Amino acid sequence: MTDITVPNNDDRNIATVTHLGGTIFSFIPGLLVWALKKDESAYIADQAKEALNFQITMLIAQFAAGILVWILIGFILIPLVWLLNIVFCIIAAISSSKGETYRYPFCLRLIN
Repeated sequence: MTDITVPNNDDRNIATVTHLGGTIFSFIPGLLVWALKKDESAYIADQAKEALNFQITMLIAQFAAGILVWILIGFILIPLVWLLNIVFCIIAAISSSKGETYRYPFCLRLIN
């Protein structure tokens, strides 16, 4: 969405909490915020959808790493995926607190 207006403080705070919430509650914050607030603010809808897509991607990556434990590489991948989730969620939260539109790298865009 390129036609997003400058978000107000409430929108930025909601987007920031949505990104940070993914580190603990996985896809739940993104799903709830997107479902409840998508019609109220284009910025919140965009950032919640981005957070939701990233957390779904992280779930798929954790699942794949869990399967790969059987060939031992999963023991390396599980903490790596967890760490990437934390780092990218913090970067997204910082960007959204500034009112910027953040796009996660390595993210499957499943929800459009």
